[in-house]
Amino acid sequence: MRKLSFIGGGNMAEAIIKGIISAQESALSRQRKNILVSEPREERRNYLEQTYGVKTTSSNKEAASFGDIIIFAVKPQNMEAVLDEISPDITEDKTIVSIAAGITLSYLSSKLRTKKLIRVMPNTPALVQQGMTVMSLCECFDDRDIAVVREIFMTIGELLVLPEKYMDAVTALSGSGPAFMAFFIEKMIEAGVKLGLSEENAYTLAVQTARGTGRLLETGMPPSKLREMVTSPGGTTAAGLKTFEEKGLRDIVSAALESAMKRAEELGKRA
Repeated sequence: MRKLSFIGGGNMAEAIIKGIISAQESALSRQRKNILVSEPREERRNYLEQTYGVKTTSSNKEAASFGDIIIFAVKPQNMEAVLDEISPDITEDKTIVSIAAGITLSYLSSKLRTKKLIRVMPNTPALVQQGMTVMSLCECFDDRDIAVVREIFMTIGELLVLPEKYMDAVTALSGSGPAFMAFFIEKMIEAGVKLGLSEENAYTLAVQTARGTGRLLETGMPPSKLREMVTSPGGTTAAGLKTFEEKGLRDIVSAALESAMKRAEELGKRA
């Protein structure tokens, strides 16, 4: 494995590091000595070193010089400052991977000398190696470069490669999606408590129902088919679904995703 640097040592960087090291059938798992993480917080650096055995630094420039592949795991609003700081250290042979929402390939290209640029949108379930990652890239890569980056992100879940024009929609659906689903489950728990259940029991019922539903859908069953299986004419599920329709859940979900996509677009324009 070539040397890998992270600019930023937050939750998503940790998820990727954990995935790499935990990949039992991959050569990646033996390469922690080739990973360097740039992180400003000393306590966070100590945690990453002690937990994963990787090297850390407080210097973004050191990380930029070290890595053959550099993963930018910083907030979108911090990207310009970071790029301005490390751009002299980014040579043409380096591969840049950005996981910052809204930051476009054209923007990265305008700031850096290398044209080997990849835009990636992972999501939070990557923390337990159950993430959904979408990758967009330029056409300047050879198969070897692409294979390494693919392997890195496949250690944290599923991977799709899509044209960049879809990335803002991806950000809204799978990037923000875990928060939307967690919000729905949170409200189911609150409603269960209101119906007389204890919070602990309501939590168990809601979370296991979500887990089991996900496993059923993983078999390839369409969501509409699963909904029909549970729904008996005139039954309890039908009554609940009717209320969802009357309250406009379909439009609420659509509007929420449109708002998230619009925000992703705005972040890209600011960059």
